[in-house]
Order: sequence, then C-alpha cells, then structure tokens
Amino acid sequence: MDHQAQAALLFLLGATVLHAGLTDLHLRYVKAGLRPLLLLSGAVLIATAAATVRYTRRRGPRTREAHREPRVSWLLTLPLFALILVAPPALGSYSATHTGTALREPLGYPELPERGPLRLGVGEYAARAVYDHGRHLRDRPIGITGFVALDGAGTPYLVRMGLNCCAADAQPVKIALTGAVPPVLRPDTWLEVTGRYTPRRTEDPVNDGPVPYFEVTRAVPVPVPQDPYDEAWSG
Repeated sequence: MDHQAQAALLFLLGATVLHAGLTDLHLRYVKAGLRPLLLLSGAVLIATAAATVRYTRRRGPRTREAHREPRVSWLLTLPLFALILVAPPALGSYSATHTGTALREPLGYPELPERGPLRLGVGEYAARAVYDHGRHLRDRPIGITGFVALDGAGTPYLVRMGLNCCAADAQPVKIALTGAVPPVLRPDTWLEVTGRYTPRRTEDPVNDGPVPYFEVTRAVPVPVPQDPYDEAWSG
C-alpha cells in the first residue's frame, strides 16, 4: 500500500464518518451529543488524505516506490466496508436480560408540567418512581416508549438502553409491566404504553437492582424510534 492508496483509504474513512454524522447512522454507535465530534473527525481525515496526496506528488514517483507497505495492510479496508455496508441493529432484549439494571439515583430531576399527561423516558420514570417515590407521578396519566424484554420466568419488562458515550457502554434500565399487558409479547417489540404510577417494585434478577412497576392501561406497538438509545440515568 503506497501513499496514494493510504490517502484513498483515509478519504473513504473520512467520507464514511461524515456520512454517519450527517445521517441517523451515527445513532447506532454513539449518543446524539457526539455528532459534532464525528463531523470534525471526518473533516480531519479528509484533510489528511488531501495533504498526503499533495506530499506524494511533490516528492515524486521515487518516494511512492520507497514507501510501499506490506499487502496485508489492505486488510485495514475490511472494517471500513463493514461500516459502509452493515449498520448494526441497536442492542435489544438479549443484552437487557443478561445485564442488570443500570439505574442509579440522579442528581436532580427536570421540572414536569403541572397538568396533563406526562411523556417520560424509561429511565426518567424508573428514577422518579424509585428514588423520588413517585412524588410527581401520582394520579397522572403517563406515556412511555421502550422495547419488550422477557426474563426467564416470562416477566415482561419495558426497557431502554442508556448511553454514557457509545453503544459499547450501553446498559439497560427496566420497568416491570402490570395491568392490561398484551397476552402475547415478542421480545424486541417496541411499545408505547399508557398507564399510571404504582409504588410496587421488584428486583432485577441479574443484579438485584431496583425495578419499578408500571400499571398499563393501554399498549400499542410502534416502529423503532429514530434514536433507539436513551440518555443514561445511571447517576
């Protein structure tokens, strides 16, 4: 692999990173807040590729021949094509049922509207239900969206994987479902559940962490959201 081939590889990698940052593809890998860094990284890679081409042309053909690398270095293109051609699915029920809840007490809670239905994330509902004892949730209609996971005993959970940085550190936060739960549930099905807070709790079978219940009055299947991950509520 000579300098020109290295420059081409850098350009392709930079263009792929830019494409991921400019589309929703990056949400499969990192949290939304890291998008500016992805765009900057892609731009730097493309600029480096351009600088490499200019350097090679300035030094002439002898430099290109003197700096050839082993052919095995072309294997570096395999992760690049994997990134281009294969978008991995978001982590789902398998990871959730084999990993204990990551719920930890947060430093604070966002203000909630005083009236009307509440739209909460899985992590926010779980944190408020466990550590704030449902103070601002009682007697309020609540809507939550997440995917279904079933433990070994068939207990249904509504789950969202939370990110601190990227998919590699994703951990689940779980809500146990009770009430008008659909009689047949498939793991990894996304549901929008409507219902109310209940003080009932259980323990995660993996790490004995706290898992609050949610009393369902209505459950509707929904498409996978644009961003399948949640902001981490892990303290």
